[in-house]
Amino acid sequence: MKIKFDQESDTLTIIFREARIRESDEIRPNVIADFGYDGKLVRLEILDAQSVVENTHEFLYTFEEAK
Repeated sequence: MKIKFDQESDTLTIIFREARIRESDEIRPNVIADFGYDGKLVRLEILDAQSVVENTHEFLYTFEEAK
């Protein structure tokens, strides 16, 4: 998984896997979901990211073990 922030376009992209994009849907205003040819989610794009993300230069990742 990769998380990228493009300051110039103010876009935050969360890439779950590398795959060709077949279709994109705007699932909410300024939130685009990209789907691969297998119909599964490939990435999410958040446009105008600084209006919804408090700090675009810092993120916290936590991993919880299955119980």
